[in-house]
Amino acid sequence: MKKILTIALLFVAAMSASAQFEQGLKYVGAYATGLDMNYSSKNKFRFGLGAEAGYFLFDHFMLKADASYQHTDVSDDFTLGAGVRYYVTHHGFYLGAGAQYAHYSPNNNDLLIPVEAGYSFYFNDYISFEPALYYRMSVNDFGGGSTIGLKIGVGFYF
Repeated sequence: MKKILTIALLFVAAMSASAQFEQGLKYVGAYATGLDMNYSSKNKFRFGLGAEAGYFLFDHFMLKADASYQHTDVSDDFTLGAGVRYYVTHHGFYLGAGAQYAHYSPNNNDLLIPVEAGYSFYFNDYISFEPALYYRMSVNDFGGGSTIGLKIGVGFYF
């Protein structure tokens, strides 16, 4: 009996999540990151916070903007970016890509091309838990500026 109720609950949750990716919805999210790995490994410590906002232009297709701050043992980084996110399934798996401007110091700026894959786990019809893996390719310094990482976030759909 417990198994049948659990399966029924999961089915209802999956069916209600499909309404989250319709045209005209808005999105606001926040995330934390700290598991960045880069090729040069000159930074031993890294922790970041970010915020993003988006709008569903079409079903499953969101246009988004983001801003983030990352603290390292070498510098403090600020990024501003824009991109798209495509929800592949009705259940929350998404792929994203975009462009970001990174400001490391007055004489050191960079253009990054981020790609990400993540999943939205829904608490209810509006709030989700969103882990994602990302790769940010640096245009100025491919070997030293490109990073791979994990971000953990919370999203609000309305």
